[in-house]
Amino acid sequence: MISIDLSSLISPFRVKRPMLTKTGRSHKQVPPRLVEVEKYPIKSRYSSTKFCLATRDGGFRQQPHGVGDRDGVIIVDHGSRRKESNLMLDEFVAMFRDKTGYLIVEPAHMELAEPSIRDAFGLCVKQGANRVIVSPFFLFPGRHWHQDIPSLTAEAAKEHPGMPYIITAPLGLHELIVDVVNDRIKHCLSHVAGDAGECSICVGTGKCRLH
Repeated sequence: MISIDLSSLISPFRVKRPMLTKTGRSHKQVPPRLVEVEKYPIKSRYSSTKFCLATRDGGFRQQPHGVGDRDGVIIVDHGSRRKESNLMLDEFVAMFRDKTGYLIVEPAHMELAEPSIRDAFGLCVKQGANRVIVSPFFLFPGRHWHQDIPSLTAEAAKEHPGMPYIITAPLGLHELIVDVVNDRIKHCLSHVAGDAGECSICVGTGKCRLH
């Protein structure tokens, strides 16, 4: 069984981008080089730099070159009965697509709302994907990652025989998440102090206040 290196997602490692010329173009396309850093040397079974990710046939394949033009990426969250919450996933997927430049990126909700994983899988195939990458937009690897998402994805894949897929690790422990949490805390405190407006999440809810 081969494990897949996801070092760029785990806190003890950081990705170095290729060097750029004066024109802003890289000399050549090369895989990112991994550099070990000392910050956040967390030791746990989830902060390992290796994760085993299952493909549809139960095997494992090493993918050292990242996402390609014919890869379809599905960002899947839990899903909510609140329309506003579901729309936020659409916004995130648009941000993700713009930031990464990936050609085929679709949102999906595990339950309670559409599009479903089945819908998103089909859309990826229709757009010409020859591999589907399901990325759980979840913080930690709980039951949904271990059971529900794999089951739903397997059912979706049955409608597209021969289409390989992979389910990646959830967000897990990453130093950038520390920055995001800290930023949220500081902004809400600034709002309570009258120095900042409500953020896009809290606006109109009246939630961001001292009780």
